[in-house]
Amino acid sequence: MKCAGQAFSDTVDLATRLVVVVVGKKSILVVDDDRTILTSLAELLRLEGYDVDVAETGSEAMKKADARYYNLALLDIKLPDMDGTELLDKMRETVPKMVKIMVTGYPELGNAVKSLNMGANAYLLKPVDPKTLLEMVQKKLQDQDEAERMSQEKVKEWIETRVRKLKHGEG
Repeated sequence: MKCAGQAFSDTVDLATRLVVVVVGKKSILVVDDDRTILTSLAELLRLEGYDVDVAETGSEAMKKADARYYNLALLDIKLPDMDGTELLDKMRETVPKMVKIMVTGYPELGNAVKSLNMGANAYLLKPVDPKTLLEMVQKKLQDQDEAERMSQEKVKEWIETRVRKLKHGEG
């Protein structure tokens, strides 16, 4: 017969495995008002096996990010309804774990510094080199996975410690 701690640990392990199976592909939101860039970035990412969604405005991007989880977003600095850094700030508040990469055709040091200070995980210049983009996306998603794994391990350790304490009456 399994003890309560082992049964709980098995349940946590099963839940973790189910999340990995259900989630499957990494999801990416591409936000750009230039349809040619939007389409080409989305297609490039789809060819690499990512689940890709697109938005042409900041408000459309926020609605989509509120409706579902994206692992990563590529955000244009210049959008018709808001500045990309404003969108970045809103997303940082509502979806803090999503990786956010700023993409711009207006290479200004001020924009880069502001974006990074506001929580952007990276900054790319247009025209974006496909190989550089794919390498950066892969690296940032690997970093995200590692952080998630570390968080899960910490929770599991805390639960196991708590169960041991409860078993020994240290509640």
